[in-house]
Amino acid sequence: MNTATPLTKVYHVLFVCTHNSARSILAEGLLNSLGQGRFRAHSAGSHPSGTVHPQALQTLQTLHLPTAGYRSKDWAEFARPEAPALDFVFTVCDNAAGEVCPVWPGQPMTAHWGVADPSAFEGSDVQKAKVFLDTALVLKRRIELMLALPLASLDRLSLQRELQVIGAR
Repeated sequence: MNTATPLTKVYHVLFVCTHNSARSILAEGLLNSLGQGRFRAHSAGSHPSGTVHPQALQTLQTLHLPTAGYRSKDWAEFARPEAPALDFVFTVCDNAAGEVCPVWPGQPMTAHWGVADPSAFEGSDVQKAKVFLDTALVLKRRIELMLALPLASLDRLSLQRELQVIGAR
């Protein structure tokens, strides 16, 4: 449900990961839920796998979040003129953070919020589910910290600093 009023700015956020199959999908789902209409989250990858990891969708379901409509997509979609003007871009994996990113419309603030790749974990199904959930909870905490920031009253430099500090937590 979109609770934003016509006078409330809706912030567009892009979460970037190499394959856009797990971490960035989790972050997209979390922010779209926690942002309560004030934020519109998107996700993309520098080298998308073309599929969303099934355990990422299962983790969203475990957290009682929608699981429909996610797809693994190329970050070039968000560099096109018709793409939404982005306010924030967060890399959630170290590989994507080290790559040369496209020029994003809107001159968004950027920060690195890297977390380990849960899809790289080898173990039982129960262990994998726990690793995915742990990853989601780290991302959820960072998103909650961002949502608690007084975005409208922080100058650009202060906001950039706060976003970087959140990524280090």
